[in-house]
Amino acid sequence: MKKLKFKIFINFLIVFTVIDLAYAVRIKDITSIKGVRINQLVGYGLVVGLNGTGDKSGADFTMQSIANMMERMGVHVDKNQIKVKNVAAVMITATMPPFAKIGTRLDVTISSLGDAKSLAGGTLLLTPLKGVDGKVYAIAQGSVGVGGIGASQNHVLVATIPEGATIEREIPFSLSGKSQITFTLSNPDFTTALRITEIVNTALGEPAAKALDSGTIKIEIPEAMRPDVAKFIANIETLEVEPDTTAKVIVNEKTGTVVIGENVKISTIAISHGDLSIKVQDTSVTPPKQVDNRVMLVPTGTTIGDLVKALNAVGVSPKDLISIFQSIKAAGALQADLEII
Repeated sequence: MKKLKFKIFINFLIVFTVIDLAYAVRIKDITSIKGVRINQLVGYGLVVGLNGTGDKSGADFTMQSIANMMERMGVHVDKNQIKVKNVAAVMITATMPPFAKIGTRLDVTISSLGDAKSLAGGTLLLTPLKGVDGKVYAIAQGSVGVGGIGASQNHVLVATIPEGATIEREIPFSLSGKSQITFTLSNPDFTTALRITEIVNTALGEPAAKALDSGTIKIEIPEAMRPDVAKFIANIETLEVEPDTTAKVIVNEKTGTVVIGENVKISTIAISHGDLSIKVQDTSVTPPKQVDNRVMLVPTGTTIGDLVKALNAVGVSPKDLISIFQSIKAAGALQADLEII
């Protein structure tokens, strides 16, 4: 078993030495582990102690909440008789990280639910935070902070309490006894999935990884590594791979922003836009050159990036670039997806 562990370690070192670090990224940065996820928590509560900036008496649910709270404390009150301005009904949200244990502290965000003017200076009363299954996973309470004073400087109807909640229930998930781990790609791609499979298999020295589809890679954990699954995952996550991307052009017409992927290509085409004429031709027919200020010849296979540089050189505006890209796509000469946002 010791020899097998040593072999796996050596294979990891070999992989690190052969990867081109200039273009590679860590597997952990482009994937996630199936079953290991964050969980959203939410609760309804009251913020008290406000300086006359709370909900008005017209917010019936706030007055009913105050009456219910007082009733639980043994004080009977009629909600129709409650007229206070120092209490605000709020929604509390928090994010529970994977593997969080009882006693772990969470940051919480408090958002006004009624017609309060400000939550500044208030205190959140004890509030249970529930998951999507309706079970209570954390309890929140504490002084809220809006980050400053004055509505002109901050949005005072949303506040936070750093480490304002305490986890009271754990979400059951254990790595112990796992014989396989499934990684999912953040941006599914068959080429990237295959590259990850190859780099993992090289590192392990055996065909343990298999791409199930464009976004899923299943890895069988070697027997020698099963007693320490966390270490195995850490070793896999730090391996580096060069991800592949789909050729795409993103256009924002409102701001004039154009984002171009590195794999974008254009085919033979001629465009006339205003005083500018653009011709993309085979270099065997016409050599690439700028004929005059209005006509530009570009070789076929040229990337959009090269075309943009050439167009910028003759003073084409971003809006003109967008129109040109749309025309190239309509003609079928843009070998990429054009996404307009």
